[in-house]
Amino acid sequence: MEKVITSIKEQWDALKEQQPKLRIRDAAKQLGVSEAELVNTGVNSHVIKLAGDFKELLKEVVTLGYVMALTRNDFCVHERKGVYKKAGFNGHVGLVVTPDIDLRLFMTHWHFGFAVNENDRLSLQFFDSNGEAVHKIYLTDQSDIAAYHKLVQQYRAEQQEGELPVIASADKTVEIPDHEIDLKSFHQEWINLQDTHDFHGMLRKYQLTRTQALRLAPEGYAHQITVDNLKNVLQKASEQLAEIMVFTGSAGCIQIHTGHVKKLVETGPWFNVLDPEFNMHLRLDGISKLWLVKKPTVDGLVHSIEAYDAQGNTIVQFFGKRKPGIPESEAWRSILNDIL
Repeated sequence: MEKVITSIKEQWDALKEQQPKLRIRDAAKQLGVSEAELVNTGVNSHVIKLAGDFKELLKEVVTLGYVMALTRNDFCVHERKGVYKKAGFNGHVGLVVTPDIDLRLFMTHWHFGFAVNENDRLSLQFFDSNGEAVHKIYLTDQSDIAAYHKLVQQYRAEQQEGELPVIASADKTVEIPDHEIDLKSFHQEWINLQDTHDFHGMLRKYQLTRTQALRLAPEGYAHQITVDNLKNVLQKASEQLAEIMVFTGSAGCIQIHTGHVKKLVETGPWFNVLDPEFNMHLRLDGISKLWLVKKPTVDGLVHSIEAYDAQGNTIVQFFGKRKPGIPESEAWRSILNDIL
């Protein structure tokens, strides 16, 4: 009689036998569970459940030395190597700001944590209340393994076994009808922006999703471009050694690379940056809409290329290198003018 597979662990083990190269995020989707629930099946084997204040834990990641920070969503993986220093928090919002590791942390989404030893590859992995990955930190051959084990013991959960109290994802935000929006005021506020960080507050004020705002933008401030346009922009940035900024986010973390993108490789649906310190894996067939967006600031216009999936979720954003008080990179503007 054929054995009936019931537990998540049994289903996961069976799937790994059938598809040994299947990534855990894709396996979770196939099995109809969350990635965190699959990780949790490794407790008492190669996984240790973590507990405590994850803000305090992140402040101590600096002791691990040179690591790889990974933040991803369904269609973009962002990997950046460096030392995890200067982690600071204001309430539930945190920053790690260095030339290497540059993060915006939203700690209300950090619900579950694990230390994972997968084929001798050590990592710290964090998930939101839905069991979706928010951020992962991998040790490198230059990391301090003793410091890692000390940190894991410090934050090891007293109760290791047991199911995770994962909750179902909330329904997607429904856009308000276009005719209910005060377009004149919205357009004027966009044109009068002083800082790119004010854009999110403007969307909240007018109850707009990002894609709805781009669709209804003032004349000349947002227009759609193609995937080929994006590839050409990145190719030019590579050839000209232009420094750009690449933003990728999950619910609980936005990860930023500032610098060059040198080695570009397209493999099937994936467009990759494969540099020593920075890797990006962008799934081109996941992009539903690409926009070139202009936002006014006190330092002049800021131009971004923004990719969205079919549900309107942000996949990745590209900017020219810039800081407050310094105008946008002329090299970036020149590339955009040449391509677009």
